[in-house]
Amino acid sequence: MPDNNMPFDCLIIAPRSPRDRTRSIVVNKPRDTKAPSARIADNKKARFDYAIEDTFEAGLSLEGWEVKSLRDGRAQITESYVHLRGGEAWLLGAQITPLPTASTHIRTDPTRTRKLLLHRNELDRLIGAVERKGYTLVPLNLHWSKGRAKLDIGLAKGKKAHDKRASIKDREWKRQQERILKSNR
Repeated sequence: MPDNNMPFDCLIIAPRSPRDRTRSIVVNKPRDTKAPSARIADNKKARFDYAIEDTFEAGLSLEGWEVKSLRDGRAQITESYVHLRGGEAWLLGAQITPLPTASTHIRTDPTRTRKLLLHRNELDRLIGAVERKGYTLVPLNLHWSKGRAKLDIGLAKGKKAHDKRASIKDREWKRQQERILKSNR
């Protein structure tokens, strides 16, 4: 007897010959419930330290060993930031640890500056916001999209200490509400 919590696909096995039309068999086949995670690295501290106004998705200019390391999940963007220089966006401080099997003829630099790939109108908008309005560009998460590594960038303003306390208070209140609702079930 199948478990009721598991989703099923219906598979119909067709008859082998025209005489066996009445012998179609229906088989319930369990569906794959786990999809592979597209996330590589998250910057959870960014949402705590900054008020995110808008987000952009940027591509990354990477070397071959970096792509292999990202597939293995060896990336950290918590201490990284985005810098605008010469009409281009650059990711500084992101750490992509090389695999131990990286080629010996290539010199790997885990914290090298990586170019971000954005459309010109997005770059112009970011440059205007950062230079004129006092915003900051913060990397939010690194993920896969259609087989390519992408970085979500947040256009943000820094939070004051009282704003951080308010967000902690809201988070604690939400946890308390969930506990109360869970205990009432």
